[in-house]
Amino acid sequence: MQLRSTPVLANFFRPAYTLGGRNNFGACMPAAVAESKASYILDKLQSLSGVVPIGAYLVDHLWSNSYALVSIEKYNQVSGELQTVPWRIGVEAAVLWIPLLFHSLYGMYIWSRGKSNALSHPWMSNWMYVLQRWSGMIAFIFIGWHLYTERFGGHGVTRYAGVAQDMANPWYVAAYIVGVTACSFHLGNGLWNFACKWGIAVTPKAQHAAAWFGAAVGVGCTLVGILVVVGFHYAWFPLGGYVQ
Repeated sequence: MQLRSTPVLANFFRPAYTLGGRNNFGACMPAAVAESKASYILDKLQSLSGVVPIGAYLVDHLWSNSYALVSIEKYNQVSGELQTVPWRIGVEAAVLWIPLLFHSLYGMYIWSRGKSNALSHPWMSNWMYVLQRWSGMIAFIFIGWHLYTERFGGHGVTRYAGVAQDMANPWYVAAYIVGVTACSFHLGNGLWNFACKWGIAVTPKAQHAAAWFGAAVGVGCTLVGILVVVGFHYAWFPLGGYVQ
C-alpha cells in the first residue's frame, strides 16, 4: 500500500489509528504486552498513583492556595489549619512523598525503556507520549524545588507575606507558571491514560470522552494555578467580594 506524504501539522491532529475511517480524538493506541506479571502490576500501580493520591493532592493543593485570591486573612487561616494536621509528617509521607517517588522513579524507568517515534510518525498520541514524559520530568523537578523552599525551608509554616515576597521576583513567578503548567498537563493527560490503561474507557466514544475530560482538568488546573501566582505577585483579591 502506498502512503501519500502528509503535512506534519495535519498528522499531529490524527490519532495513531482510525476506526471506520473517522478521526477519533482520544482513541488509545494498542497497549504493549507487559514483560512480566510484576511489571504489569507495577505499570498499573504507577498509573493509579498518578491519579490517587498525587493527582487528588494537586487539585486539593490548588484549591487551598486559591484562598489567596480571597484575602490575606483567609489564606493564612486555611494555611494554618493545614499546618496543624495531626501526625503531619507521617500523613505527608504516606499521601505524597512515597507515592510521588514511586510514580516518578518508575515513570523514568518506563521512559528509559521506551522509544519515541513522534518525529517520524507525528500523530497526536505519539506527541502526547513525549509531552507526558517531559512534563513529568519538569513537574518532578518543580515539586522537589517547591517542597524544599516552601515546606522544608520554611519549616512547614507558610504565611501569605512570605509567599508574596517570593512571588515579587519575576523569575520566581515564571518558574511557578512553568511548573504548574507541567503538573496540570501531566495530570490531565495522565487521567486519559489511566482511563484507557485500567479499562475504564474501552470504546472509542469512551476514550474520546476521557480525552476531553483530561483536557478540561489540565486546562482548569493550569488556569487556577496561574491565577494564584498572579494574585500573589500583584496582591490581587478578585474573589474577596464573593467568598468569605
